[in-house]
Amino acid sequence: MQKKRKLSYDPLESLHDALPERIPLLAVQSTVIFPTGATGLQVSFPPNVEALSLQPGKMLVVGLVSTVSEETPFDPTALEKIGVLGRVLNRLNLPGGLIQVTVQGVIRIHVENVRFENEYYTAYPRLVEEAPADPAESERLVERILAVLGAIGAKVERLADVPRILRRNIGDPGRFADLVASLAHFEVAQKDEVLQRLDVAERLGYVLEVLEGEWDQIRSREAEAPAATSQKGRKERAKPKRGAARTAEIRQEIAALQAELGEVDPSEREAMELLRRIDRAQLPSRAASIARREAERARNLSPSSSEVTDIRNYVEVIVDIPWETTTENAGIELGDVAAALDAEHLGLEDAKRRILEYLSVALLRGRVGGLIPCIAGPPGVGKRTLAEAVARGLGRPLARVDLGGRGEAQLVGGRRTRSGAEPGKLIDAYRDAGVRDPVFLLAEMDEIGLGNVQGDPVEAMEEFLDPEQRTAFTDRYVEIPFDLSETIFIATANDFFRIPRSLRDYMIEIRIAGYTPEEKVEIAQQRLLPRLIVQHGLEPGDVTVDEDLLVFLTRGYARDSGLGNLRRALSAILRYIAHQKAMGTADHWELTREMVIEVLGIPRYPSTTAESAPEVGVVTGLAWTASGGELMFIEALRMPGTGRLIITGLIGEVMRESVNAAYSYVRSRAEVLGIPNKAFGDHDLHVHFPVGATPKDGPSAGAAVTLAIASSLSERPVRHDIAMTGEVTLRGRVLEIGGVKEKTLAAYRAGLREMILPTGNERDLRDVPEDVREGMTFHPVDRMDEVFEMCLLPKSASRQRRRTRGGGGGETGRQAASEPEAAEE
Repeated sequence: MQKKRKLSYDPLESLHDALPERIPLLAVQSTVIFPTGATGLQVSFPPNVEALSLQPGKMLVVGLVSTVSEETPFDPTALEKIGVLGRVLNRLNLPGGLIQVTVQGVIRIHVENVRFENEYYTAYPRLVEEAPADPAESERLVERILAVLGAIGAKVERLADVPRILRRNIGDPGRFADLVASLAHFEVAQKDEVLQRLDVAERLGYVLEVLEGEWDQIRSREAEAPAATSQKGRKERAKPKRGAARTAEIRQEIAALQAELGEVDPSEREAMELLRRIDRAQLPSRAASIARREAERARNLSPSSSEVTDIRNYVEVIVDIPWETTTENAGIELGDVAAALDAEHLGLEDAKRRILEYLSVALLRGRVGGLIPCIAGPPGVGKRTLAEAVARGLGRPLARVDLGGRGEAQLVGGRRTRSGAEPGKLIDAYRDAGVRDPVFLLAEMDEIGLGNVQGDPVEAMEEFLDPEQRTAFTDRYVEIPFDLSETIFIATANDFFRIPRSLRDYMIEIRIAGYTPEEKVEIAQQRLLPRLIVQHGLEPGDVTVDEDLLVFLTRGYARDSGLGNLRRALSAILRYIAHQKAMGTADHWELTREMVIEVLGIPRYPSTTAESAPEVGVVTGLAWTASGGELMFIEALRMPGTGRLIITGLIGEVMRESVNAAYSYVRSRAEVLGIPNKAFGDHDLHVHFPVGATPKDGPSAGAAVTLAIASSLSERPVRHDIAMTGEVTLRGRVLEIGGVKEKTLAAYRAGLREMILPTGNERDLRDVPEDVREGMTFHPVDRMDEVFEMCLLPKSASRQRRRTRGGGGGETGRQAASEPEAAEE
């Protein structure tokens, strides 16, 4: 699924078709050139000079012979072995006919059919392939070579820095062996022997054999040294040494002993493994340089130091980040994405279309960028699964971060100077995904910064989402820029307008209002129920569920905007059936209302508002919440008193002001409504908003509040089969509000088929699903007088109600205590 982007070209791949049939050959005597290494040569041998003059800047073969001179000819067949294909990087003519050239080796090549023609040597080049070594064996040999080199470096000053240089090149064992031969001052014949070995394991073994031989010679020379020298050495060692000098001496002695025993220091082994991981990760140059520097620093510290652990953790984080790793075949196929979205969700056509439009822009531009889609809607409507479907359609992994309750350091990491610092959740998500172009889901975007968080997570997210900074996002812990430009971001939120304004500027709102009961039934039949049956260990034929039962479940237990309550209800029933099946009581079940009530209890919503009767002072309003639209019942009660206005319920200042304005407007229209003036002075009016545990605020309940006050004071009942929304001014004008789609769906789910709304909101009805629009009657109004005329019934209806039921408001009050969601007008 994933691929590594190549950081350098493959010479074999590029040379297969580029090699000529014959190629010029340089015969050298005292130098061996290794692949990827650059070496300076002084050329005076006439055939070599002729070859360089004929082929400036072109490829040639370099081969070693024992003697190169005009006086001592050599057998051309001596060059027919492994040589190096090289490029001439530069050339300088020197006095006396000398030519100074720099030749860079490219690859090993087999030299065949060497001939002397046209005053220079040519050869037929044949590509060869090296036999790779077993990783475990090559690691063991590399560790042994470095251990012996470390011991030799402690005795031979000119080789002291060689192990440090070699540790940076341990990713390729074959290249490592060539470097050892070049840097450790092997003899020319020994270098040529290294060049001839195509088996990497044999090459490493030969290099180790040469170094061990050198180490044995050093020990022998020390053992045979004159007594005076030994006595002088003992005196030098007897001198007290402290601090770094003593530490270095001890390290040298340990390295020498380990070389003799053929052992590798455990801390050295860990450092080597870290360096190998750095090489295998193919990091960008800056990241690789920092990682190697830190690994070398850890190697030079005491193994017991706590700083060593911190450094290793840091290097491992750098290695795990997918700097250059991308998804294989990561193009945007709109057809595949559309199919994945349709397979995951029924309906939600508008949301699907908006997502495909966003991807279409990225496809036409050739790159991802600009604003990101934010899917906003109540819980359970499928925001997360839409993002998952996009990831499946694109063939990319899904990375996810929940932003709620996260502080700045949790998102973008803490500075390494702080104790216990860690990388941020955002960069960690890329490490888990394994690629730098995933579909990245930013969940709970509207909850960012809420709670007891430290720092400013909003500012951190601005850095993360800003299109101008996505190519160089820097985690505070890693401190190396990381490219986010190929990532497809998708955010989710319950309430788009609760997202901080500075972050909303980077987003495109895609709103999902919720599902109608009919849509829920269809989704349950075609998608939800089949999946849940399999998840609960049942067979499709074990359970029969008819449409009427699903309607009963939807209306009685799952009147929320999403599918969460319906999924939980079905899961509870299927667990009950799974238990019965495990007990062996039956092998098939047909769901009935009695079984549902036995498992789930009595319905949470025993009846709909449409089944209630008119009440005095009870009005059905509509509220918008982060969980979708909800019914909001408003009660007003007139009682003997002194003209006080009492307002109860968990409401905000905006709604409290709406109640006061509504009361004043009703007093101004008392004559029209048939309210005697003494009613205001001889009675108190209590306005109550049930479901006291749910916060409520906003102006859009103004029409419902005004109607409830007018009904209570005039003692005229209100129609029970109509819901309403709209803000009311002090002079009785009905102003437009927001959330029309969500409120309309809430009324429809509750069984109401008539709705009053401001005239200014008629244009918002186009967002309402067509089947809902066709099944409801909408009454646009401009003034409250129109609402009074439409909803207030004669007093006779109220008296008839009291005779039949002996009071009112009971069932409506019970209905109000249904869904404990935070209402916000």
